[in-house]
Amino acid sequence: MITWDNFIYFAAPTVALWALAIGMLYRKNIPAGTAKPGMRYQPESAGLRPVYGSVVLALAGIILFATFILLMWMSLDRPPMRTMGETRLWYTFFLSAIGLVMYLKWRHHWILSFSLVVASVFILINITRPEIHSKDLMPALQSIWFVPHVIAYILSYAFMSAATIAAILLLYRKDYTDRSLVALTDNVIYIGFGLLMVGLLIGAVWAKEAWGHYWSWDPKETWAFITAAGYLMYIHIRLREHKIRTFTLWLVIFSFVLLMITWKGVNYLPAAQGSVHVYGN
Repeated sequence: MITWDNFIYFAAPTVALWALAIGMLYRKNIPAGTAKPGMRYQPESAGLRPVYGSVVLALAGIILFATFILLMWMSLDRPPMRTMGETRLWYTFFLSAIGLVMYLKWRHHWILSFSLVVASVFILINITRPEIHSKDLMPALQSIWFVPHVIAYILSYAFMSAATIAAILLLYRKDYTDRSLVALTDNVIYIGFGLLMVGLLIGAVWAKEAWGHYWSWDPKETWAFITAAGYLMYIHIRLREHKIRTFTLWLVIFSFVLLMITWKGVNYLPAAQGSVHVYGN
């Protein structure tokens, strides 16, 4: 039987594989002629071939980590999604997997390296701050909506993380003509927002089933609405823009801050101590 004490035996090899993947990724040189004179950075164009050694190592780490999640699920006799530590497991898995898929699609090295580094950080957090993972599940969580609700949200968080880093890169480079990076930012936010709304709607149906109301202005619900409004504002502005602007990029970063408040910060607010969404604590 797998317990939380076994996490280190899966986590350490996973982080090692991802570190090797990142090292191999940047050991490869960009072909001559792709860097323009005077540029402060070397472009990672979509025409570059992916570093398949890094892809294999990253995939091996993802599979190993997914194996632990699956074994924990079987050991707990429930999906490991109740505590904050358990949601970090899923965020780690989805962020690394999405980063790998996006790297194969857009070929930007930073996508894969960022996703693996952040995923490794969340692994280290779970190692240094282990939580009690009991089999107990409150009645409200014993619902068919539990798994899809959590998965939709965590997937959305992973996509929005990648979009935020892309926005930061565009702001840092002060070169908004990188069509590949701009397209990545837009498309990832569109996908992430769609998943965010799916999670929100599933949560409303679940709340109706559990407590008799679709919406009760619970602190977590309120901040989820505010976060969705931030990303919706970005989408509306981008649909009217011919080219991306500084304001919209900062809006991506601001919306991600709102998202982090929704996911983690709300639990620490005095008004949220009676919230039905702090069951994970």
